[in-house]
Amino acid sequence: MDRRYAVLDVFTDQALSGNQLAVVRDAAGLSDDAMQAIAKEFNLSETVFVLPPENPAHTARVRIFTPAKELPFAGHPTVGTAVLLGSDRLGQSSDLDAVVVLEEKIGLVRCGVAFRSTSAAYAEFDLPRLPQVADSAPGVEAVADVLGLAPHEIGFGHFPIAVSGVGFPYMAIPVNGLDAIRRAAPRMDRWDTVFSEERGYLSAYLYTAEVERPDATYHTRMFAPAFGIVEDPATGSAAAAFAGILHRYGQLTSGSHRFLLEQGIEMGRPSLIALEVDVAEDGALHAARIGGSAVLVAEGMLKV
Repeated sequence: MDRRYAVLDVFTDQALSGNQLAVVRDAAGLSDDAMQAIAKEFNLSETVFVLPPENPAHTARVRIFTPAKELPFAGHPTVGTAVLLGSDRLGQSSDLDAVVVLEEKIGLVRCGVAFRSTSAAYAEFDLPRLPQVADSAPGVEAVADVLGLAPHEIGFGHFPIAVSGVGFPYMAIPVNGLDAIRRAAPRMDRWDTVFSEERGYLSAYLYTAEVERPDATYHTRMFAPAFGIVEDPATGSAAAAFAGILHRYGQLTSGSHRFLLEQGIEMGRPSLIALEVDVAEDGALHAARIGGSAVLVAEGMLKV
């Protein structure tokens, strides 16, 4: 059976940068094993499979796979799929907006998509649930060791190593400066001494307040070997988890706070993720949103 697919670059407004995403438009009838095999065939950080929605009022049901396993939620697949399906609805028209509602395993994700004649399409979505921040994390020495860094290169300001997640957890690791974060690299022979299913976290999200772009707020990297992704160019779900870190340790006042996260620069695929965090008058985390651009770079047909 022929199944249409598209490839987009996400969290970028330029083709051949950002994070690549494959979207299989006609996924009805595919088994779980077939979806996993197709995701492995594409060998991108994520592949989305579009299915008819369970509720006809919604746009689509989607399933998200890395080359190694299925995810309940991910940011760049949500942004890219919303842009693609919004474009399907509006055609080539410019200066129009669309609302795309995706049924993901984590729940409903509502996305606003803006199409403009002067810029790439842009999608923004509310987090389907607020991030959960754990009270404990591994020690600095162990984390530094598996990243090939010295212990004094971990930590800055009020930020400790912490675990946070929306759908699944990331270990958020503050790194002291651009030089250190550029040198960080997973030591695969020691990775599972810190990151494992038993410990409840598999992915490392590194961040520093020293940035390359003048408009960026944090410079980030993400390593997830267990998901078949040694390094990811742009990770929306990690940015969602980071909202919890910023709220707990970033000394945010009440109101709305906007951050721009640069990622993928070390990989030659620069990306920019917009993160907005709303803090209530009582100091509680009220809501958070992820946004970014996406561009279509290829379309084709799967013969499966």
